[in-house]
Amino acid sequence: MNKKKTILDIQKMKSAGEKITFLTSYDYPFTRIMDECGIDAILVGDSVGVTFSGYDNTLPVTIDEMIYHTRAVVRARPKALVVTDMPFLSYQTDLRDARLNAGRLVKEGGAEAVKLEGGANMAETIRAIVDMDVPVMAHIGLTPQSIHRMGGYKVQGKKDEQAQRLIEDALAVEQAGAFSVVLEGIPMKLAERITAELSIPTIGIGAGPYCDGQVLVIHDILGLCEKYSPKFVKRYADASGLIAEAVSSYISEVKKGEFPDEGHSFN
Repeated sequence: MNKKKTILDIQKMKSAGEKITFLTSYDYPFTRIMDECGIDAILVGDSVGVTFSGYDNTLPVTIDEMIYHTRAVVRARPKALVVTDMPFLSYQTDLRDARLNAGRLVKEGGAEAVKLEGGANMAETIRAIVDMDVPVMAHIGLTPQSIHRMGGYKVQGKKDEQAQRLIEDALAVEQAGAFSVVLEGIPMKLAERITAELSIPTIGIGAGPYCDGQVLVIHDILGLCEKYSPKFVKRYADASGLIAEAVSSYISEVKKGEFPDEGHSFN
């Protein structure tokens, strides 16, 4: 039986040269399935706003929604580490809000770590949360909560000045106490350099093959999200087609009076 994974296990995987696997999950059944497959860590992402709730971006997601989805994930009792995103406005206003909301995700949701977006500008916030013994995963590069400043979902770090700033951000979050850092939407050579310079694991999404691990959105790899199709996403199944086939068959059988039959009825 596999043991429950902790942040220490995730950090040891970097030094051992073992790739780390992350996927998003927002509910009980997906968590149960992916945990049985042996996923290392689960991210209860604020991407739930787009893939599950139908928002155009992650900004409307609330702390209460993240607590709800974390609870659903934790009920599956996954062996994987459970990390939950801190949504927009839950940590940017002041350190008290950041600590309170991080604590709520752990106390009410059952999260084992939290993730927040930002580099050097969030170092003090990361340190404040870590100081209350809540592990923090950082997130730099393309940060979805900053889409208005970035002008959309655009690759970051292409220019030398941007690349240097991202290196400084990565070092700042490590120094602040983050146990890991997500690198999103940056050139793969830059991600390789950052990964080599840090002692904490890097988790890539649209950052190439040289990171210590990878994370993707479960709805993207299953073909269930029609809003976006980023270059870095690989579709591993067409679950949308499978679901549509099942629903169509159900509709057809009910219309024809074929379902329910005696085998699906009580005497």
